[in-house]
Amino acid sequence: MLNHSLYDKALMNRELSKPTSVFGLPLRVVVGIFVGAVIVLVLFLLSLCITSRRRNSTSNRRKRNFEKTQTLTLADTKDIEEIAHHESSSAVDRRPPAVEIQIGIGKREHRVVFSDRQSSGESRGTSVETASYGGGSGVSSLPEVSHLGWGRWYTLRELEAATNGLSDENVIGEGGYGIVYSGVLGDDTRVAVKNLLNNRGQAEREFKVEVDAIGRVRHKNLVRLLGYCVEGAYRMLVYEYVDNGNLDRWLHGEVGDFSPLTWPIRMNIILGTAKGLAYLHEGLEPKVVHRDIKSSNILLDRQWNSKVSDFGLARLLNSENNYVTTRVMGTFGYVAPEYACTGMLNEKSDVYSFGVLIMEIITGRSPVDYARPQGEVNLVEWLKTMVGNRKSEHVADPKLPEMPSSKALKRILLVALRCVDPDAQKRPKMGHVIHMLEADDLLFHDERHTWR
Repeated sequence: MLNHSLYDKALMNRELSKPTSVFGLPLRVVVGIFVGAVIVLVLFLLSLCITSRRRNSTSNRRKRNFEKTQTLTLADTKDIEEIAHHESSSAVDRRPPAVEIQIGIGKREHRVVFSDRQSSGESRGTSVETASYGGGSGVSSLPEVSHLGWGRWYTLRELEAATNGLSDENVIGEGGYGIVYSGVLGDDTRVAVKNLLNNRGQAEREFKVEVDAIGRVRHKNLVRLLGYCVEGAYRMLVYEYVDNGNLDRWLHGEVGDFSPLTWPIRMNIILGTAKGLAYLHEGLEPKVVHRDIKSSNILLDRQWNSKVSDFGLARLLNSENNYVTTRVMGTFGYVAPEYACTGMLNEKSDVYSFGVLIMEIITGRSPVDYARPQGEVNLVEWLKTMVGNRKSEHVADPKLPEMPSSKALKRILLVALRCVDPDAQKRPKMGHVIHMLEADDLLFHDERHTWR
């Protein structure tokens, strides 16, 4: 039996070893090649099937994205509903999906990389290629950025029409991170349009900061952000137009021998600015630290009411937290000493800047003026010296049409000096500053009446 089995195996090996007509290859080799070819063919067919399914899926996704883009394009000219506190719980969350746009089109100075991350830190970045915007009948594709839930989403065409094509003649302000243009919308609304420029990555950060900080904020002493434009390489912010320009112009510009800023007007500007800052520090959660309080960022309307503007450097902080940074931001002369030295930032940094602003409004002097004698270059140190030498009556702006009483001047100087205390813990909160200013305002009124 065993011999018979061995005989069969030997016979089979002999048959498989016989050469065939296929290049004289043994039968076993030909069979192996055939089996291998069948396996390859099966794998190839499976690959084709999977590729076909993926193509169909991609095609469907592109179709949905195209339909979504068309919907967004049609919605551009419509007002975006403002989210109010009394909205029902079924309201749709309209925060934009996380988008990363890397674009190399448009004017070189307008090229930016915009990044909007989810709060969890995860990104759903989607690369978007956008055609160059142009007039005529061409339509530029829009990035997939949904409504933010407040204000209005303006198109680039609307804002270019409002500002005469971002004309130099419409420029009303220019800073390190953007150019501000005056404009008139189609409904005759006057606006100020800030076109953010790419300055070492600041453009997209400033856009996000301003939207987060004051997008939904409404206060009479804060400049209102009406809406925004995110289109192609452009990042624009649209503000309410404030008629009388900024405070710096009226304090340090050519206004003649006597300034239109009377003592009561100056006190009203100080009080209004204090109320705006108090709302940022104590009326919001998280609180907002402005970081760049200065006269050029205080706008004035026709009634000389003050409005705090330019939140591009602002920080959002939790109630009990400080923020430590290795990069100090702000304007020389206004920056709190502990922030400049250690990078420790909280609302007391704004209080210091506000104290410097009070001194600037009272004296008509710049915080730092190298054209003055050595002992008068730094406004804070000079004013401390004058008060210490009992010469406070000589610090008031000589362009004031009427000088305040000695007591009124001393009381407002006391508020300013408390705000610039070298020890940040000893500086008052803005709510306490308002209390002092409003109490003084009654005193100022009585004293003006008696003095006259």
